[in-house]
Amino acid sequence: MELTHFDENGKAVMVDVTDKDITIRTAVAAGKITVNQAVYRAIEMGTVEKGDVLGVAATAGIMAAKKTAELIPMCHILPLTNCRIQFEKNSEKREIRCNCTVKVTGKTGVEMEALTGVSIALLTIYDMCKALDKHMKIGEIYLLDKTGGKSKFEG
Repeated sequence: MELTHFDENGKAVMVDVTDKDITIRTAVAAGKITVNQAVYRAIEMGTVEKGDVLGVAATAGIMAAKKTAELIPMCHILPLTNCRIQFEKNSEKREIRCNCTVKVTGKTGVEMEALTGVSIALLTIYDMCKALDKHMKIGEIYLLDKTGGKSKFEG
């Protein structure tokens, strides 16, 4: 497979999607944050001083997905048609898993938007809870699924 983000001189460029077909494109990314018992309990009980941690994190993730082109230089500006952040808590492991599903009707995919949404949602949890736990671990951020366009991916 040839990399398309470089010109004939090896300089980084934005991929030209002018001739691509407009299709419905989706991407789902996932990640997790592992916290201590105090943080997990505070999130569960809604007693984190800064407020509704998962509500704020979901909003931050959606906002970030919409601003991906401002953060990653070669990303196209995309008019997202949907973005959804979902959390799944595991009390045994004291971890919160995050999924970000992004959709667009366009000429290029939304993988970077989904990955950005997950990353910022998890960073927001970290920010809101860092007073209770300085050793939280964010990890396993990856693309789960991608549809639309020429290629399909299921991870």
